[in-house]
Amino acid sequence: VQLQAYGGGLVQAGESLRLSCAASGSIFGLYLMAWYRRAPGKQRELVAQITTSGTTTYADSVKGRFTISINNAKNTEYLQMNNLKPGDTAVYYCQMIDKRFDNYWGQGTEVTVSS
Repeated sequence: VQLQAYGGGLVQAGESLRLSCAASGSIFGLYLMAWYRRAPGKQRELVAQITTSGTTTYADSVKGRFTISINNAKNTEYLQMNNLKPGDTAVYYCQMIDKRFDNYWGQGTEVTVSS
């Protein structure tokens, strides 16, 4: 199983980005997908997660600005990030957990928000 994340970039504060992450390979049924991020000098943190039934969880710092969604048929998740702030600068990683609770990670995509 491979996860390919893309969509990062350099934006100014207040702008938007949309991250995508596609899972491919022999996937034993999708359970949930998530986005984590690691800012410079900080530990990795959960940004948002979504189950195949549509249940979502967000970090307090992104509630109301970020929206996670999933296309179950394409094993793809998205993270729409609006009103970006310099504090959102990080490498964003996608995660997939299948129905056997095996855990997979993407390679990371960098998001830089300038003030």
